[in-house]
Amino acid sequence: MTNTLNQQITLDEAIELTTRYRNNPGADLPLCETYELASVQALLNQPGSHAFRIYLGRKADNSICSVLVAADAEGKDILPPSGSLLKDDPDDDGIILENAQRCPPACPPESPLNG
Repeated sequence: MTNTLNQQITLDEAIELTTRYRNNPGADLPLCETYELASVQALLNQPGSHAFRIYLGRKADNSICSVLVAADAEGKDILPPSGSLLKDDPDDDGIILENAQRCPPACPPESPLNG
């Protein structure tokens, strides 16, 4: 896995990246998606969690979404058993996040990254 410091970028780099994306986002891509802190903490606090991964998905209405999963130190996804219905059970292995607040339509207050 990559060293944490190698993944950090400056605000200027983030502005450049997000501006370039806003100028050419693709027809059905969101500007951003917002996840609640408690959901992300639950994802990261799973036993064996070393990182998290963002997959891109497509909903039934064909809109793009992000799907977040934890990954272990070997880079393997930490997933619940196939067919598991216990997504809210804290003892169940493998939390998967989706259903973020999508922008647009629900955009955050203006910042250098979305203005």
